[in-house]
Amino acid sequence: MNNVADQKILDLVTTATTRDAGYRLLLQTYQEQMYWQIRKMVLDHDDTHDVLQNVCVKVFKGINNFRGDSKLSSWLFRIAYNESITFLNKKSKQLKVSSTELQETLVNNLEADVYFTGDQVQLELQKALAQLPDRQKEVFNLRYYDEIKFKDIATILDLSEGAVKSSYHIAVKKIQAFIKED
Repeated sequence: MNNVADQKILDLVTTATTRDAGYRLLLQTYQEQMYWQIRKMVLDHDDTHDVLQNVCVKVFKGINNFRGDSKLSSWLFRIAYNESITFLNKKSKQLKVSSTELQETLVNNLEADVYFTGDQVQLELQKALAQLPDRQKEVFNLRYYDEIKFKDIATILDLSEGAVKSSYHIAVKKIQAFIKED
C-alpha cells in the first residue's frame, strides 16, 4: 500500500479512540465508488444499497485483517465484487432463474428505474453487458467505467494481468457484436 490517505484511514480505524472517525473517513473516501461498482453489477438502486450495507459490515468486521499488500481500494472493491456476486446468485436462486435470465430482467427493469439516468445508448450497453459472463462483465466495468488499471483489476479479482486483459478484449468484441446485431 502506498497511499497516504489509506494509511491515515487504517491508522484511525485500528486505534480504539479514533475508530469511529476512521470509519467515517473510509466511507467518505470510498462509499460512492463502491456504490457505483456494486450498481454496475446488481443494477437496481435499492439492491445496491442492501449490498453496500453488507460490504460495510464485512469491511468494518475485517479491517484488522487487511494486510496492506494491495491498495485499500482494491481490497474494498474485492469485497464489493464478492458481495455483489453472492447477492446475484441468491437472487437468481430465489427467483429460480439462471444468472443470464436474471441479468436480462434487471436490464429490462432499468427503463422504469427512476434512479437510472442513462440514455438509450447506455441502455443498449447494459443489455449487451447482461449477455456477458460475470467475470467479463466485471472486468469490463472496472476498466471501462472506473478506468482501473489492468494490474489493479487483477488484484481485485485475484486473476493474472494477462487473464484480465484477455477477458476485457473478449468482452469488448462481444459487446460490439451485440450492438451491431441490435
